Amino acid sequence: MRGATSAKWVAGAVVVAMAATACSTSKDSNAGSAGGNITVVLGEPQHGLIGQNTAESEGAEVLNALFVGLVDYDNKTNEPKLAVAESIETTDSKTWTIKLKDGYTFHNGEKVDAQSFVRAWNWGANQDNAAEGMPFFAKIEGSEELAPGKDKKPTATELKGLKVVDEKTFTVTLKAPFSQFKTMLGYNAFYPLPKAFEADPKKFGEAPIGNGPFQMDGAWEHNKQIKIKRFDKFPAEGRAKLAGVTFKIYDNLDTAYNDLRADTIQIVDKLPISAMATVSQEFGDRYIYKPESGVGYLGLPLETNPEAFGKVEIRKALSMAIDRDALTKTIFNGTRKPADDFINPIIPGYRKGALGEAGTYNPTKAKELYAQAGGIPGNKLELGYNADGGHKEWIEAVANQLKANLGLEVTAKPYAKFGDMLDDLGAAKYKGAFRMAWSMDYPAAENYLRPIFSKVAIENGSNYGHYKNDEFESLMDQADKATDPAEGLKLYQQADDIIIKDLPYIPVFTYMSSSAYSKSVKNVQVDAQGRMDLANVELN
Repeated sequence: MRGATSAKWVAGAVVVAMAATACSTSKDSNAGSAGGNITVVLGEPQHGLIGQNTAESEGAEVLNALFVGLVDYDNKTNEPKLAVAESIETTDSKTWTIKLKDGYTFHNGEKVDAQSFVRAWNWGANQDNAAEGMPFFAKIEGSEELAPGKDKKPTATELKGLKVVDEKTFTVTLKAPFSQFKTMLGYNAFYPLPKAFEADPKKFGEAPIGNGPFQMDGAWEHNKQIKIKRFDKFPAEGRAKLAGVTFKIYDNLDTAYNDLRADTIQIVDKLPISAMATVSQEFGDRYIYKPESGVGYLGLPLETNPEAFGKVEIRKALSMAIDRDALTKTIFNGTRKPADDFINPIIPGYRKGALGEAGTYNPTKAKELYAQAGGIPGNKLELGYNADGGHKEWIEAVANQLKANLGLEVTAKPYAKFGDMLDDLGAAKYKGAFRMAWSMDYPAAENYLRPIFSKVAIENGSNYGHYKNDEFESLMDQADKATDPAEGLKLYQQADDIIIKDLPYIPVFTYMSSSAYSKSVKNVQVDAQGRMDLANVELN
């Protein structure tokens, strides 16, 4: 989510919204050196807490504590590493054999077995369930029978490409070779689900039964908090140190930061802009500053408002009228970096300066290009953003730049919550440009392209601009089928070049992780997806 996501969309992805209120730490009287409870920040998740239906950062944050998948990612290198999987093997990148480790159970005592994954993936792949993660199953053989498209009904309930061999083994047959499949399996859409899920998926989403180091401690209290507690039967090497964590849901980052300073909340993993000038001095080595996987954009509703955004010259003029360097230095105090590619710099396949002229600030040429293209009707532009994520300052700064450099009359439109904006975009109700950000689901160049810009992501994904390009689709298909990783990466870069030429979105900046924590806690880490590693946090 994170999400723009996962977690995709940073509100998820993404990089996205934040959380509210405060509560002090407390020691667990029976815990010895471990134990205790802390409070951390969160924004209200968009959907119920089901991995297959979570494509934004806030829900992904909670799921990361409640579930563990087949693979995880190294916090330093982003390389995939085995988690629940004992092995993931293939000889042709098309048929994969997955074997599971012993020792993992769901929080209700049910064993995590091969059927746990097959059950979850079949549900996520079925279009009747309208899961956000449905596109991730499109590569598996038989997916078109579960997701035949709009106005059609599924003709199957199970993916023919999934086969349970025994309790600990299942095979996955893809439609075509896909070398990135193992890397992909760390994303939350591939988390397992217990039998209990089938009785009432909606109810399950309010109090999910996971297989991770923490379990739910009561039901989700919407717009207030989500409480979790340590799962003592989790394998010893990954068992949580804390007794419990409260995700407090904030709609204002400044409030969360002030609570952090008062130690009524212990970790804030998205800092408000107002903190950036002084946070490093105030928190010292308790301030985390490192590259993160997020990319921040101005999204453009190409299909909903073609009169304004249908011409690539208009889109390019908007991009060239934005002073990215000034934004990242003056608004974000260096906690963002100017974007120069659609692929994030920490991902293999990123190319420095790939945006070229479109990413270079040139107000004179931007104004000429804008005028030659006939401008936006009425010369008025609205910029939508979610007010719960600390975006007001930079959106207003962009509005002022576009006004000064293109003569546009620009209005900033705040949405109270990120989920509200995503709902309007998903329903094609909003016609203005919009703030958006994307955080990787898994560390691959492909993940910065298909989930945001492919045709399949229009109905079941995050293509909120409804962008379509057949050449892009063809290159992505070729890249997927490449058995040589180097060849595949070149093809993904060629697909990236198509996106750069068309500019369906305007990349503005890439994210740096800017988090802080109180003196009450130690061993705090935030991964490249912006998720807290809560299982390893301890009280001082």
